[in-house]
Amino acid sequence: MSRRRMLWQLYPSYLLITLVALMAITWYASRSLRRFYLEQVTSDLKARAQLIEKRITILLASGNTAQVDLLCKELGHKTATRITVIRPEGGVVGDSEEDPTQMENHGHRPEIAEALLGVPGVSTRYSNTLQKSMMYVAIPLTFDNEIVGVVRTSLPITSVDDAMRGVSVRIALGGLVIAVLAALVSLWVSRRISRPLEEMRIGAERFAGGALDYRLAVPNSEEMGRLAEAMNQMAARLDDRIRTVVCQRNEQEAILVSMVEGVLAVDANERVISLNAAAARLLDLSLDDAKGRSIQEAVRNTELQALITQTLSKQRSIEEAIVLTGAEELYLQVRGTILKDAQGASIGALVVLNDVTRIRKLESLRRDFVANVSHELKTPITSIKGFVETLLDGALKNPENAERFLTKVARQTDRLNQIVEDLMDLSRIEKDTEQAEIQLEESHLKEALEAAVQACEVQASAKAIRIDLNCNDALRAKINPPMLEQAVINLIDNAINYSEAGQSIEVAAAEQESEIRVSVRDHGCGISQEHLPRLFERFYRVDKGRSRELGGTGLGLAIVKHIALAHGGRVSVESVPGKGSVFTIHLPLRSPKGVV
Repeated sequence: MSRRRMLWQLYPSYLLITLVALMAITWYASRSLRRFYLEQVTSDLKARAQLIEKRITILLASGNTAQVDLLCKELGHKTATRITVIRPEGGVVGDSEEDPTQMENHGHRPEIAEALLGVPGVSTRYSNTLQKSMMYVAIPLTFDNEIVGVVRTSLPITSVDDAMRGVSVRIALGGLVIAVLAALVSLWVSRRISRPLEEMRIGAERFAGGALDYRLAVPNSEEMGRLAEAMNQMAARLDDRIRTVVCQRNEQEAILVSMVEGVLAVDANERVISLNAAAARLLDLSLDDAKGRSIQEAVRNTELQALITQTLSKQRSIEEAIVLTGAEELYLQVRGTILKDAQGASIGALVVLNDVTRIRKLESLRRDFVANVSHELKTPITSIKGFVETLLDGALKNPENAERFLTKVARQTDRLNQIVEDLMDLSRIEKDTEQAEIQLEESHLKEALEAAVQACEVQASAKAIRIDLNCNDALRAKINPPMLEQAVINLIDNAINYSEAGQSIEVAAAEQESEIRVSVRDHGCGISQEHLPRLFERFYRVDKGRSRELGGTGLGLAIVKHIALAHGGRVSVESVPGKGSVFTIHLPLRSPKGVV
């Protein structure tokens, strides 16, 4: 239902009351004036009839009817009044306007009938003879206490109507002026009443919009003044309280935002109340979208959901380590505790998320490095130990055996030294990649790719694997051809090792999305998603047994990664278990900073 302003509720009411009152006064005044005018005409006609009453009575009593008619015409002409004399039986004796002999019997006229009863008769009606509305006044003529006739005087009431019309026009004009003045006064009064309310409405809207420093003008009226003062006091108190709350909230938000740990608060129904930016980043949530949603909807991790449920049900602190899987695997140390209000009542749970992924990865890298280095060093060390024990057991006394064993010890020592040197070289390559300027030249990519394919043809032919190359002859890039060739060889070699006999491998290079992508696709066994984030780490093997069987050292993909970094690019992998993998080297179109 539409709402109207108070001004348009008050003003029409005042205006309607004024117009109705004016109409009633006008109607009553018009009726009263008309009645007054008619009474005046009646009195005038009665007086005129009484002036000629005696003369007409004498003439009638003497039987001189002709003289009566002449007198009626003479006096009627002089007084502009119609005068008619009627006998008791209704016959007309004289008339100032018509021939009496031609006039009908007037005994049935109402004023005549009343006069014949001995009282003056008055009647207003339309005259068929004169074709106009007339007022008739008849008085009885008595001679010797006997009614010998009736004298009737009459005037057209059109003069009354004309007079009333003029008066009505003046009344109407006066009423119109009064109505206009009343309308203006009503509008002024209505606005005077509604303006303070309108100002308060505007002020209330400003308060609702946050402008609590705005103050309403205090009207003169007692009621409006008190209301305005109360609203101003309310705004001042709200402003103070909101400032306090905002200050506290800003302090809390500053603390939460600056925290490295993620903070997540849920209510008793496990709906998210609040979370900081760190928690949103760790849980891959939107700050706004997550609020109000259940933890089961917001976070698809059963371990975190279970921890929150246990914290709420057991009403105590719980600490656990959980793993979040996604584009990147995250290790979190999670502590859940009871969230309480100011009165100490439990209202939910507070969860603190500490990201220990980097620590876990460093620990894992350390363990893998130690395990891999230990494995690589174990074989030569075992051999050396065995030969030394043989020499100590007596072989040293036999010069021929001693020389043979010492030669083997020297060979294993050289192998051990080579492993140490390889590890140092790998470390040096990483350092040079980060700090040294790599010599790049504008070259055709297809030449480097063809060289890599040719280098792997023999190994591929042994398993009847076809290598397809798709690269535009005109595609050029800033590269170090030997390094890029080595990277592609490593990827093709890896694809051959993990492809079944008779399958195919596609090597492709193309410019896409402001970069050049060199990809190697196989249709082998594929790689599970949990292995992808660590696939390019040193010594990392998805299937350690199969990798050793194939002669892999776990350094091939790490070399590919560092070659891509040396070109200012990166490396990525997409894989679906059972369908194969795609390894891609992303090269920038422009030479990266620090590369010549």
